[in-house]
Amino acid sequence: MRFLFPSKARAWLLIGLWVAAVLALFPLAGSLDAAKSDKETDYLPAAAQSTLAEELSATLPGGTENTFLVVYHRPGGLTEADRQAATGHYASLRAEYGSTAGPEQPVTAEDGAAVMYPLLVAATHGEPAEYLADLRSVVAEHPAGLSVSVTGPGALDGDFEGAFDGIDERLLIVTVLVVTVILLLTYRSPLLWLLPLISVVVANVAAMAAVYGLTRAFGITVNDQSAAVLTILVFGVGTDYALLIVARYREELRTTAEVGAAMVAALRRTVPAIAASAATVSLGLLCLLAADMNSAAGMGPVGAAGIVCTVVVMVTLFPAILVVCGRWIFWPRIPRPGTAAPTTSGLWVRIGTAIADRPAISAVAALAVLGGLSLGLLGNTDSLSRADQFVNAPESVTGLRVIAEHFPARAGTPLTIVSPTGSRDAVVAAVRADPGIAEVEDGRNGAGISEITALPRDLAGTPAETATIDRLRGALATTAPGTVVGGPSAANLDTAEASAHDRRVVIPLVLLVVTVVLAVLLRALVAPIGLVLTVVASFAAALGASVLVFEHVFGFHGLDSGLVLMAFLFLVALGVDYNIFLVSRAREEAADVGTKAGMLRSLSVTGGVITSAGIVLAATFAVLTTLPVVSLAQLGFTVAFGVLLDTLLVRTVLVPALTFLAGDRVWWPLGRPTRSELREDRREPVADSLSRVT
Repeated sequence: MRFLFPSKARAWLLIGLWVAAVLALFPLAGSLDAAKSDKETDYLPAAAQSTLAEELSATLPGGTENTFLVVYHRPGGLTEADRQAATGHYASLRAEYGSTAGPEQPVTAEDGAAVMYPLLVAATHGEPAEYLADLRSVVAEHPAGLSVSVTGPGALDGDFEGAFDGIDERLLIVTVLVVTVILLLTYRSPLLWLLPLISVVVANVAAMAAVYGLTRAFGITVNDQSAAVLTILVFGVGTDYALLIVARYREELRTTAEVGAAMVAALRRTVPAIAASAATVSLGLLCLLAADMNSAAGMGPVGAAGIVCTVVVMVTLFPAILVVCGRWIFWPRIPRPGTAAPTTSGLWVRIGTAIADRPAISAVAALAVLGGLSLGLLGNTDSLSRADQFVNAPESVTGLRVIAEHFPARAGTPLTIVSPTGSRDAVVAAVRADPGIAEVEDGRNGAGISEITALPRDLAGTPAETATIDRLRGALATTAPGTVVGGPSAANLDTAEASAHDRRVVIPLVLLVVTVVLAVLLRALVAPIGLVLTVVASFAAALGASVLVFEHVFGFHGLDSGLVLMAFLFLVALGVDYNIFLVSRAREEAADVGTKAGMLRSLSVTGGVITSAGIVLAATFAVLTTLPVVSLAQLGFTVAFGVLLDTLLVRTVLVPALTFLAGDRVWWPLGRPTRSELREDRREPVADSLSRVT
């Protein structure tokens, strides 16, 4: 640090190097969008039956076909003009897009109020999102009062991919606005807020380029969801790091005449805390590599790369810009040598004293709040179907509802069954014998494999349809070994099962990593275990409250399969930052004044920064709730609520209260540290650099 910032000339050199780096990295960052994939099979484990069925079907003549259903509906009954319109549309679509498979004429519902027909479009036409609008334009002209919907699995895929159109630009704009407002309120300077924003934007470019490099080198899965989370992580964490550096730098400017020397001193005090925080979050994210779900496993290195790039930028480029700008960037409150620093807010002293006076009552009250919120887990925690993944139901979803009402025998989503050619007859017989199957249609034949399509009787995503898929897989494993059952509903089932496996594997691994990191940092066992338990309680409360909001406010029909794991990871890994800030300072102070007084001092000087950092992080994750995809909206709300809960209740009330109750026992087995055990250069890195942020 001393080499980098003792003069403005060297700071300018560092800025120049970063400008050159950004120019080199920008094309790579721009290539990330082309490397993203939102195919459902890209989310699943390679060994899932639905993934294998998709891959095998693609090898058959004609490749993979996308299934669309076009449904016409008029309340009170269709007219002759309605039927003629449907017949004309059917002929036009089959001539331009469809195969010869399917009925010769549209099928009329028994109640006479609806008519529908399937349309199979070969993969040679591209992805559904590329031509879905064209399909809908063909059926756009129809008699007044008649509703027409293009739906089915292909339309669902197209609408889902279309929901991400422009999402990167929208997310970036909203995130920049949120961070700008927070920085303006925090710094109350007309110019200072711009420097962290510039640095975080550079970090985002570097992170996107790094992630693109990972996709090329290791073939990791990157989708629109992981790319959105990457942006949120970089902006949220980068802004937090900026708060820490600016706070300490401003203090050093009150005692040091040379801005370069002040920055060296500030970084010497803040970088250890930032590095510990970044290492913890990165290690937690990398635990996702143990996940079966490709999307979850890909999120690990994507997030870790974002954190690493953010740290590098915020401890090099951001300080260099501050040094070049000099003291005037703090105008109108310019810190000068000899000026008095503002005193620590008395609010946190009063809060800490009140908790210290009644630690048992404070702990019980905090646990009661967490327990009460956790009762929300008794609400609807079923997995979302693909049709429920939209915040606002598109045409593909409303069309499925019409089919379910007027064509109950066709309410299910088609299953694709691929078997060895020699077992074809046995497979067809077994599928037709299943009570949950309404129709069986012959499919294509290829080199040693055959395909059939089975239509379940039950609506997609229902327990009855899930039971049918499980029953078929069990029967066919005996009747025709090597047969796989795929299709959208089978993929949803595989997603739910893989997600359950990942929760069982990754969550304990994350808890182990966090506990070990805290144990090494605090040189104790009781405190780390207690802190991890508070994290678990905080997560359960945040998820419970979110379930209630999703069910009764937003009207969502369950939880995204990956929500529990991703929310747990972010709330635990990011929450550890606050543990590091609060408890490590308490340990330092305990050497001088004892554990209880040390925690009180720690709370008084770190309360402001923990609150500021929590608000920044919660606000950036809350941006995800503005997006039209339920999985991202649920993740954003849960993490934002959990971060605020952790910031305002757990770290402010529960952890101090438990520490007051336990006393020196929290440092077992080594006991309360003594001053001789603490290195003098660790006296202030965390707490003093965190105080007086605002």
